[in-house]
Amino acid sequence: QVQLVESGGGLVQAGGSLRLSCAASGRTFSSRAMGWFRQAPGKEREFVAWISWSGSSIDYADSAKGRFTISRDNAKNLMYLQMSSLKPDDTAVYYCAARQVLAVTRLWELYDYWGQGTQVTVSS
Repeated sequence: QVQLVESGGGLVQAGGSLRLSCAASGRTFSSRAMGWFRQAPGKEREFVAWISWSGSSIDYADSAKGRFTISRDNAKNLMYLQMSSLKPDDTAVYYCAARQVLAVTRLWELYDYWGQGTQVTVSS
């Protein structure tokens, strides 16, 4: 079993930056491919970014490309999402997710473990 806990969310003005963290515990060796998703009020869960076990492969949603940076530090069991040039449309609950297998994917239903979410609110 793997436990995931997000932190770093909060209230920020448009154009500002935030760094989200995801701490993994338990059987962390079972946390292979990882990703970030978000869900805004009244909208479906949305893919943001994923990263492979080694960090050598990365993918971003079009909405995140050029503004967000995903990274991980396996020695510390941490994954990060650095967000800059934030927009009001980025307002959502952000979730950390992990798979037991190495294969990466944008599909939320294929992830095995989820954090509780952290709220990001961007004011205009």
